[in-house]
This record gives sequence, C-alpha cells and structure tokens, in this order.
Amino acid sequence: MPVQMTTSLYALPPALEAQLLTQLPAGTLSFDPADLVLWGRDWTRVHPPAPAAVAWPRSAEEVSLLLRLCHEHRVPVVPSGGRTGLAGGAVAARGELVLSLSRMNQLGPIDTVAETVRVEAGAVTQAVHEHAARVGLSWPIDLASRGSCQIGGNIATNAGGVRVLRYGPTRHWVLGLEVVTAQGTLLQLGGALHKDNTGLDLRQLFIGSEGTLGVITAATLKLCKAPESMDVLLLQVADLPAVLRLLGAARQGPFSLLAFEYMARACIERVCQHRGLRHPLGGDRGGCYVLLEVERPAGGTQQVLAGWLEQVLSQGLVQDGVLATSQRQAQELWALREGISETLGTTGLPHKNDVALPLSALPAFVDALEALFAQRYPGWEVFTFGHVGDGNLHINVMKPPDMDPATFYQHTQQVDHDLFRLVARHGGSISAEHGIGLLKKAYLSYARSPAEIALMRAVKQALDPHGILNPGKIFD
Repeated sequence: MPVQMTTSLYALPPALEAQLLTQLPAGTLSFDPADLVLWGRDWTRVHPPAPAAVAWPRSAEEVSLLLRLCHEHRVPVVPSGGRTGLAGGAVAARGELVLSLSRMNQLGPIDTVAETVRVEAGAVTQAVHEHAARVGLSWPIDLASRGSCQIGGNIATNAGGVRVLRYGPTRHWVLGLEVVTAQGTLLQLGGALHKDNTGLDLRQLFIGSEGTLGVITAATLKLCKAPESMDVLLLQVADLPAVLRLLGAARQGPFSLLAFEYMARACIERVCQHRGLRHPLGGDRGGCYVLLEVERPAGGTQQVLAGWLEQVLSQGLVQDGVLATSQRQAQELWALREGISETLGTTGLPHKNDVALPLSALPAFVDALEALFAQRYPGWEVFTFGHVGDGNLHINVMKPPDMDPATFYQHTQQVDHDLFRLVARHGGSISAEHGIGLLKKAYLSYARSPAEIALMRAVKQALDPHGILNPGKIFD
C-alpha cells in the first residue's frame, strides 16, 4: 500500500506513519488539512488546532494497535469524542495524533431485567437515550449537547447536565468500562456487575480523567425507569436568595425534582431578542428566572402542580410563573434555557466558566462577583445561569465591543485569577462539569492542594510513563 504523505504543519515520524497506513484498514488515517482543523479543536476555539493526523479506528483492537505504536514512537495522542467541551480538553495544537471514537458507535441489546446496556464510546448520547426509551428505560445523564456529545466524552469528563439534582453525575451510571492504556493494553473493568468488592475500583480512576490515563472504548451503562408525567414550569423571582428559598419549597413540593435551572434576567432577554420570541412572562419584573422539570406522583394531575404554583405565588416566593400544558410548550420553555450558550456565542464573544459552589454560598458569591466586575472591569457584561439546584453556575463574560479578541483573551486570564480566588474563598470548585483541560490548568491550585496534585501526577506517571495521552491537559 503506498504511503500517503502529510501536508500538516506537523508530521508523524515516517516509520510510524508507514506502520499505521499498512497495519490499519484503508480510510482509518487522514492528513487532510480540513480534517485536521475540524477534528483538532473543540467548542473553546481558543487554541488553533494543529494535529499531525486524525485516526478513526473501528474497534478496540485497532485502538490498542494504534496506541501501542504511538507509545513506541513517543507520539502524543488526543482522544476525541463529540468535542463539545469548554475547557480545551479535546484540542490538538502541537502535532498530536487525534484519535476519534466516532466510528465506534454500536449500541448493544438492553438487558431489561438487569437494566443495563453496553455501548461503544463513540455512541451519541441522544442515540443512547432513544435506544433506552424504546423499552421504557432511561440513561439519565442529559445535557444540552446531547445531540452531538458522545458517551466516551461524557465518561471521560464525568459529565453532569440538567438532572444531576435527581440522578447525580455520570460516574453513578457506569457499571463497567473497556479501556485501552497508553501502552496498548486492553482492560475490561467491572463488566455488568452491580457489586464487585475486589480491591481498587480502577473503573472510577478513568472516569473524569479527561483521556489522560487511558482511552475509553466502550462502557456498560446502568439504566433506570424513564420518568413519567413530566412537567415544566418557568418561574420569575426577585433575586438569587429567592431562588434558593424557592428550591427549598420545591424540595417539599408534591412532585420529584428532575431539574432546577437558574437564568439571570439578561440571559432570557438576550435569547428572546436574538430569536425573535415573545417573553413568556412579560419580562417586566424580577431579577432572574427558574426553570423546573418535575415528575408528578403516580396518578397525579396537573392540578396538583397548579395548586403548588398558586401557593408559592401567594407566599411571595414567586412573582410570576407559567406551567407548560403541552409537550410543545415544555420544549419551548427548555429552548430558552438551552439556547443561552448558542445565543451568547452568536451575538458576541463570550469567555466561559463553569464553577460549583455550596448552595448556601451562592448569593454571597454572586454579590462578590458583581462587585468585582463593577470595580475592576466596569462596562463588561456578565451573564450567569446554570444548574443551580446542584450548585453549578455558568459564568459568561462578554468581550467589550471596542476591544479586539486578542486583548480580550489576555484580560480574561487575569479575570480568571480574580474569579477563581472568589470561588476558593467561598468553598467552591473552579470546574463543575467541563474539567480542567488546557484552559484551567494554570488555576488548578485554586481547587486542589499541592499534595493532591502530586498524587495525580504520580498516577499519570504510573499509567502513562511517556506522557503521550492528551498531553498538556490538567497539568503539564
């Protein structure tokens, strides 16, 4: 088979390139500049992509071969899923080989008794949802990017999403993993067992490791009964302390909370303006909004929810509210929340952060955040929203119109130091969902002690001694 020469800024070692092209099936490897740009980046768009090649293996055995050869040649590898992350975790900017799992997307049969399913890492999250729904089950990890993110990426970042309040993060819903190590060793960890008390749980080591310890190729997922009689409400409240009081009332409500989403008033106004929508509540009062998704008890009707809504209105916890009376209405309300990131990206240049705070610290933190920008960055727009029911706040800082992008990016590095000092002071985490990646590694010490970082480095050294797996992510 003739060797295809690369035209990238970087190149694979000729011996490795020849081995890959002769030992892997045709069409597995690409050096096309368009492929390198597309597959070498994620949603952050901060670091220009510059991989040496892209590979699309079709099996765990091909991944094993590829990693073994890259390990021998000391060539760095960036595992790639749906590339929807916001921390630069899937960026290949220094001649790495991008290893895309997108062709490994098979969905196994569902075991309806054990409520489990085995899927390959490249399976799109929404496809898994639809697969489980056909038998009345659910994989309850739900994200706005469900239509493009992949199971392997969900697991590698321990994704949270909109239903963490009810179900917890991804790691709670993974029974077993198939993982390939940096040396090409294929591991089967956990299988379909709900119980396995035989020493260290290596499966959990790889969950949330951002592809720095091994490449996830398949997973056995735990499923649950799909929620029934779901309803969606959009409520208008005065301020963030009122949001938390409402959360307390919702926890005592005649339903089970699935999601409790907070949106600052400016977020809803920007989405409605951008999409030409009427504000569902008029928008003339209130500092923020809450979107609730709830599951009614068996046999309950919407009258139960209407009664609860009347109660919180009469108590002054809520200024206004609407209860979706159809599936279409519910989708329209959710579109307001899920359209925020897209709208901010289309109408400006946002610098994004997702942080986590103890619920009790959220009001004081947001007050301190507003004071920080008023004093140090006057005139900068800040949009806040997120899964506030579990303490996760998304902070979007918009580029001032008169500032060029390069200058803005330089300023955001100081903004992040200021922001993460506030997060640490209030007992929070600098990353709730998207990991550390490239963009947050300089700030890791705000969330982890030197002893913790040293232990993480030791684990990395033990599993990836040549440092080929997603190099430069989490720490150098």
